[in-house]
Amino acid sequence: MIESVYVEAEVMDHPRTREVLARLPRATVHTIERYGELFNRKRQNFRLQKQQPALILARKHANHVLAAPPEYNIGGQHNFYFSHLLNCVYDCRYCFLQGMFRSANYVLFVNYEDFFERIAATQRELTTPGWYFSGYDCDSLALEPWSGFAVEAINWFRQHPDCHIELRTKSTQIRGLLKQPAIDNAVVAFSLAPDPIARALEHKAPSLQKRLDALRQLADAGWRIGLRFDPVIWAENHEQLYGDFFTAVFNALPVDAVHSVSLGGFRLPTDFMKTVTKLHPEEPLFAMPMSTSDGMVSVESQREQTLLRYCRDRILAHLPDDRFYPCQAIDDSVEPLKDG
Repeated sequence: MIESVYVEAEVMDHPRTREVLARLPRATVHTIERYGELFNRKRQNFRLQKQQPALILARKHANHVLAAPPEYNIGGQHNFYFSHLLNCVYDCRYCFLQGMFRSANYVLFVNYEDFFERIAATQRELTTPGWYFSGYDCDSLALEPWSGFAVEAINWFRQHPDCHIELRTKSTQIRGLLKQPAIDNAVVAFSLAPDPIARALEHKAPSLQKRLDALRQLADAGWRIGLRFDPVIWAENHEQLYGDFFTAVFNALPVDAVHSVSLGGFRLPTDFMKTVTKLHPEEPLFAMPMSTSDGMVSVESQREQTLLRYCRDRILAHLPDDRFYPCQAIDDSVEPLKDG
């Protein structure tokens, strides 16, 4: 439960601010001028804040819609992302957000209407449908009971069929989506990992089974679903671990409802990696052999390529390759490592 809410004076009377505060009646409310004075200040203790994050309600003034990184591609020619929320309720050890932000507090930009207007303006410059990704700097659904963002977004995208949205999440907060008809220009994409890895690295996140249950409910209600195996994490018993995992995932879900599958390995910018290892100096993940290239740190190449290749082959045993979108190159020439 959120105990403290900081509200920019500019949005104190915004209707959405009032809605959020009404959903948090026990929280102590503080007024601030700009969210950056709290969120970006130096010498913050990310790990301490993560134990009891505050919520900051603010207005986003610029950069509502940005060009997506090249790996954010599930079949569209034009790809963008937007961040109505900064930070995540979960505590995944591999997450780049803890290396990017000084603060573990959540920032919710309540001016959703400005995001939608900017998406519409971006789309007017295109001749084919654009994809707009939510969940790059946050989890798209985890704060839905307070924010109501996903429901508002779906209602807007319903009226703009040339705009396609991906809601990326690990959350089971799907009630709002299930209460309304599915739309063809939306994909609800879940990040998934084998249970042993999820328990070790994805702290506070729902279990694999709960995520699969949520995906099944969405698929049964007509929603297009996405499967995001990113990052996959090297293990000595990777063939057994991921073989069993993919069998369980694809046996649990109707393949016809799966819009897209993406696959990627563990990777972080070098500066983020330095920050994250300081936050978690005892984390075994960061003790694996790593390599650095083009400003990115990843698991040593032979391990990474062995795992990516194995996962790709297992995925394509269940799914047509025109729905598979690797987030990085998979090199079949690298000599594979065997289990054990």
